Amino acid sequence: MHPYRTHSCAALRASDAGQTARLSGWVHSKRDHGGLLFIDLRDHFGITQIVIPAGSPVLETVERIRVESVLTITGEVVLRDDATKNPNLPTGEIELRAREVDVQSAAEVLPFQVAGHEHYPEDLRLTYRYIDLRRDKVHRNMMLRAQVIASLRRRMTEQGFVEFQTPILTASSPEGARDFLVPARMHPGKFYALPQAPQQFKQLAMVAGFDRYFQIAPCFRDEAARADRSPGEFYQLDFEMAFATQEDVFATLEPVMEGVFREFGGGRTVSTAPFERIPYATAMARYGSDKPDLRNPLLLSDVTEAFADSGFGLFAKIVAGGGEVRAIPAPGAGDRPRAFYDKLNTWAREAGAGGLGYIIFDEEGGKGPIAKNLEPARVAAIREKTGLKAGDAVFFAAGRGDEVVKFSGLVRTRIATELDLIEKDAFRFCWITDFPMYERNEETGLIDFSHNPFSMPQGGLEALNSQDPLTITAYQYDIVCNGVELSSGAIRNHRPEVMIRAFEIAGYPESEVEARFGGMLNAFRYGAPPHGGSAPGVDRMVMLLADEPNIREVILFPLNQQGEDLMMGAPAPVPSPRLKELSLALDLPRPKPGATVKG
Repeated sequence: MHPYRTHSCAALRASDAGQTARLSGWVHSKRDHGGLLFIDLRDHFGITQIVIPAGSPVLETVERIRVESVLTITGEVVLRDDATKNPNLPTGEIELRAREVDVQSAAEVLPFQVAGHEHYPEDLRLTYRYIDLRRDKVHRNMMLRAQVIASLRRRMTEQGFVEFQTPILTASSPEGARDFLVPARMHPGKFYALPQAPQQFKQLAMVAGFDRYFQIAPCFRDEAARADRSPGEFYQLDFEMAFATQEDVFATLEPVMEGVFREFGGGRTVSTAPFERIPYATAMARYGSDKPDLRNPLLLSDVTEAFADSGFGLFAKIVAGGGEVRAIPAPGAGDRPRAFYDKLNTWAREAGAGGLGYIIFDEEGGKGPIAKNLEPARVAAIREKTGLKAGDAVFFAAGRGDEVVKFSGLVRTRIATELDLIEKDAFRFCWITDFPMYERNEETGLIDFSHNPFSMPQGGLEALNSQDPLTITAYQYDIVCNGVELSSGAIRNHRPEVMIRAFEIAGYPESEVEARFGGMLNAFRYGAPPHGGSAPGVDRMVMLLADEPNIREVILFPLNQQGEDLMMGAPAPVPSPRLKELSLALDLPRPKPGATVKG
């Protein structure tokens, strides 16, 4: 017999009754039922109930051990009485009557319980993450992650992609975030950078003549944490294709996303390929976001014209100053009490807006603060533009530029949530396409890249030489699911002359482009195929599938919001001799008066 187990804690069934079995696992729980001691023994696979009868020679040993101790138990598989069967466990028809118990590892008093569903502070959970990972929900999240990654690999391989591993120690890449730097001991004063993404390497693989590359790529960015963003490292399904158009990339990724979300979505509805394509300008106008949640049926309308030179002075003034007014429909909200509107108005002020005006439509026209001061014909025009009817309401966001766009998107989400309009149990995918190549920097007034500078501009060199830069769109695209951006991607700019001109428009002279990106430019000068790709985030995919609001719930050993590993004590000071070996000297900021210094 194996020294630790003949079966896992999920394997025994009624057909095994009468056999001798040996199990090993953690003590999930203990229950004393008047002379009978019961243990739920748990391993990676499941739980089996152990029974120790009164008078058993192993009873004293088991009585003194704590939960989460590790035991090896040998005994006879017996059927449970009908009254004690547990239909919620695969092993619920049997129990193991213990004859021998070996204590492999005795547990001390736990910082928090593994059994149960209590909520504990995140910092406590991350400090003892190895205990937290024993909890059923967290354990299931990690297994889901592993299964998703295996499915992604299989699906990409079946489409002819080959997996390569790109370097971890590399040079800085212009991905828009801060690099994590690694001092080079043998090259004093110089640093490697951990890759923010394998961007340049995967493009160089295409130049090298490989046709379809992918990897589950680790990426490192020194940026603040968010609910959907890890502060240190993350993983993405990184892929690139030679001789590919934008539609080729879409046709490659769509069956992978649809397949994975159907496979692990638990029966939830999934968008069917081909996914909806929404130009960037349309997304901003219709949804107030370039990450629209298509489960939300509400669409924005531009009603600026209805308020131009109108009797509603506040909005008329905004329009006269070059602003716009957006309408956000609220179907069926006409019968809501005044408190509903007051609550939304308060929320809008807390969000930084002046308030949230509205009109309630009835059979006679409209009512509410705005309708009182707006000509009836204009109220009717708004109703027609928004497609609303008596019993509906409409809210308004007014302002200039990105400010009103962003706020109208927030209002759209808030109203749909309040009215319970967001589709349940569904994953709705879309592509956002045709991102602007350039934007005007509000601080400097100069032209700058708005997205990925290495993307191919639509129209190529001719567009760069003849069009207003602010009208040029690029072959750039994002894939979005339920309002979460899973990936950015692009058809790459593989022509040196186009790249140099694109950077020149953004204020970079050719000499600087050569100095910063000479490796890539030189490669393109030796024959580069048209190529493109994308890189959907694995962490975000699993977060959606697990229905978790926080990305740290689907990462094995995550950093906390401050970018600290509380379990391993990182980041940590480095001894002076090690700094000297690396030719480094510290110039630490002075602590602010009254601040606590961490040592």
